[in-house]
Amino acid sequence: MTVYQKKNGKWYFEFMIRGKRYHRGVQEARTKRDAEKAEAIFKAELLQGRYNLADNIGEMNFMKLVEEYNTYAMTSKIAWKKDLSRVKKLTEFFGSKKLNEVTPILVEKYRFYRKNTPKKNGKPLSNASINREVSILRKMFNIAIDNGWANENPCLARKVGPLRESTKRERFLTADEEHCILKLCAGSQDYLKPILICALHTGMRKSEILNLKWKNVDLNNGYILVTKTKSGKNRNNPTSSVLKKELFIIKQYNKSSYVFINQTTQVPFNNINKGFKAILKKANIEGLVFHDLRHTAATRMVASGIDLIVVQDILGHSDIRTTMRYSHPIPERKMQAIEALESFGKDDNVILLKKSGVL
Repeated sequence: MTVYQKKNGKWYFEFMIRGKRYHRGVQEARTKRDAEKAEAIFKAELLQGRYNLADNIGEMNFMKLVEEYNTYAMTSKIAWKKDLSRVKKLTEFFGSKKLNEVTPILVEKYRFYRKNTPKKNGKPLSNASINREVSILRKMFNIAIDNGWANENPCLARKVGPLRESTKRERFLTADEEHCILKLCAGSQDYLKPILICALHTGMRKSEILNLKWKNVDLNNGYILVTKTKSGKNRNNPTSSVLKKELFIIKQYNKSSYVFINQTTQVPFNNINKGFKAILKKANIEGLVFHDLRHTAATRMVASGIDLIVVQDILGHSDIRTTMRYSHPIPERKMQAIEALESFGKDDNVILLKKSGVL
């Protein structure tokens, strides 16, 4: 019997009969013995011809799997709307297929098709975007396997390796750029100032900021409870004195349950991209997106000597490697490092090293 447990704690079994592979997840299993019992029962029913799905496995239409995945995404994922737009692209290509017709070579054809289908702006789709779509397709087939609708996943890395992604760009806001854009947050765009300050002084994501409610803001003790996070886990972040001042001002006239609202409609902002882009255009700042403010906050914390573990906790990353991607040294720190090399050969340093036995 081939029974194993994945990192997510779920048990699975896998075996071959007459050249046909059977792979199932055992949702109810809590121990290896539970999974082995489930496998034995499955085999017995299969060999006795009483398991009516055995001959029809993989016959499910792809559209049925789409329905199942969309239900999963909407109930289990914060950013489910992005998933649905990607699933739509998958549906356009695989919609008429049965699950057993979706093979690794067809997935390769899909990637070629997406690579050669330009976006609305005429630019080609990035490898990173294509990888995200295939990642969703992989998850869809994992769901199909767990429910006995498919035997194999055509998107496994050993069958369809990820496309090479370009190196992530390093972009953060300089002190001068920050001063400029905050100064331009005036008139009809004055609502942006506290939002930008919140991003720069907490490292919160845009969705986390726009969904922030007063019940999660503790102005007296200076803490914000961040909910509706990408990871699904809440986190408690301290507020700086600058941000606290802005929040106190907003609190005087904002009677909504949300912190950042449109004063005209009295409802929380759904999207601030238009106003943010207008500010950047006035400031003559190029190549910056709102998420770079989170990058900026992380970079500044690391440059100030804050431990990466602390930065990881503030940003809400589950993997320290994700935090490290944000922690690029700023140019000033690089220059300090080079100057340290220059001063290394000075007489005082050499004498000190000789006395310590290093030289």
